[in-house]
Amino acid sequence: MTRLKMGIIGVGGIAQGRHIPSFLDLKEKVELTAVQDVNEERAEEVAEAHQIPYVFKDYKDMFAEVDAVTICTPNKFHAEISIAALEAGVHVLCEKPMAITTEECEAMMEAAEKNERLLSIAYHYRYTPEAQLAKKAILNHEIGDPLVTRVQAMRRRKVPGWGVFTNKDLQGGGSLIDFGCHLLDLALWLLDDPKPVEVMGRTYDRLSKTPGQVNDWGAFDHETFNVDDHVTSYITFENGESLQFECSWAANIKEDHTSLSISGVDGGLSVYPFELYQAKYGALLDSTAKIREGEPTPGLAQAENFIDSCLGNDELVVKPEQALKVTKLMEAIYQSSETGTSVKL
Repeated sequence: MTRLKMGIIGVGGIAQGRHIPSFLDLKEKVELTAVQDVNEERAEEVAEAHQIPYVFKDYKDMFAEVDAVTICTPNKFHAEISIAALEAGVHVLCEKPMAITTEECEAMMEAAEKNERLLSIAYHYRYTPEAQLAKKAILNHEIGDPLVTRVQAMRRRKVPGWGVFTNKDLQGGGSLIDFGCHLLDLALWLLDDPKPVEVMGRTYDRLSKTPGQVNDWGAFDHETFNVDDHVTSYITFENGESLQFECSWAANIKEDHTSLSISGVDGGLSVYPFELYQAKYGALLDSTAKIREGEPTPGLAQAENFIDSCLGNDELVVKPEQALKVTKLMEAIYQSSETGTSVKL
């Protein structure tokens, strides 16, 4: 059986915690061939730990040795590296978000189409068992036409105190572009990609700019903090649906929670945990689900879908035009907050 030769660009936490373990679990389909990182010592350590044969100083030198790359760099470099790989005839799995601007996303899509290579974005929440179950329920008309969707991706005092998460120049934003984007993507996917027409948004950073913060995820400098730590938004769609959205790294709330619920004409559902709400047989019915043990992790399911798609045996679950829509919405939320007015798309 042909194995896909995979390179990893950026070997930080997400590469070591999700992508590399997933590819190692799928070694009958994929071969980890090469790594590259601006921290050359770290790249050498990762290569040695996993018996990866090639370590490159320049990511472009990797392309001749691989069929595909997984890009795990700061957001600023997603477009640049993706386009270079696609131009070299290499398939790309890029960490979320797709890029910081819609223009960069469009350039990535153009490169993929021109060079006939696959481009996918690592929105792994779609692969969670609860999300897969919700998608099946919606496709089977369990809730009818969706009307209102509510999303909360909330953390209590958990600003990432490592890496470059609080650097706007490298990341483009904070809690929205790092955490909230996952739930935005998931909501749009479950709703079958409705066309957004208007966005009202507000971003906040006062809490994390205040000295003496208690933070559960390490220390950060409140004086240099220049990204959002809390975001709210209201999004309307061409078909009349609406989406209430909130995300935060550092809210003063009782506890962390991630929730996505959809109210439709014939029923409603909650994704985390999965529950289905209907009115049948003259009564209100609530259904719950027991997720079976042994289900593939989202990272593993994501990796397998990308590998199989590159080998011609599957179709990408996360398509670039869908990831572009997420970036476009995030841009609109930031623009609305800056201008104080809604943004029409």
